[in-house]
Amino acid sequence: MASSPTNDPPLPPVKLDPLAALLSYLIPGLGQIYQGRIGKGLLFFGGLYLLFFYGMSMGQWRNVWLPDATELPEVAFAGQTLGGVPKAISYRPQFLGQVWIGAAAWPGVYQYISFDKTKDEGPVFGKFQRMPEEKELNELQRNGNKRWDLGWVYTVIAGVLNLLVIYDAFAGPMFREASPEWLTGESENANTDAPAPAAVASPPDPPPVAMMPVFPPPDVPSAPPTPPTAQGGTP
Repeated sequence: MASSPTNDPPLPPVKLDPLAALLSYLIPGLGQIYQGRIGKGLLFFGGLYLLFFYGMSMGQWRNVWLPDATELPEVAFAGQTLGGVPKAISYRPQFLGQVWIGAAAWPGVYQYISFDKTKDEGPVFGKFQRMPEEKELNELQRNGNKRWDLGWVYTVIAGVLNLLVIYDAFAGPMFREASPEWLTGESENANTDAPAPAAVASPPDPPPVAMMPVFPPPDVPSAPPTPPTAQGGTP
């Protein structure tokens, strides 16, 4: 039997949350915590930061940086000569994936902006996420037993995975709270002019059953007593 159409209002539309997406970019999972999904946010925070910093430790904390490419050979792309950040990324494309981990990769951006080749360390972060010298880089790759290369792969994976975390915070939770109209059963789009369904007539009550009167049984006269007989005589 086909179900009859209902006038139930639809669920509220999906509301995008740019602020939560920004928070999850800065720190993985922070946008989900802001939305009240604390367990999911802590899972993203712990998982991605563990992957990112473990990858850095495998590379002796020297595998996340954006190089200073001012003195490197020119790079052309689509007939255009690249310069600045695009040129630096062309020499270190791994950073394009690492930067999506958020604030954890910002020291590399600061080291790129304040890079001074005449100094061995940066002004704030020292050598942390600073471009290593060519001699140091060769030693890391030669003596790292491939752990250095595997380490930056982990950092890239962590940054790319955070893109999914950012989108999850931007789109919001899958199950949304119902609007007041949904809870009360009212909706502006409800079809109030639709005719009410016809009432189904109930079958008539059966006629009453006549009750026959019950009379008590008539009195039955008892047999007359037998007259006594004379002693020794016959009746």
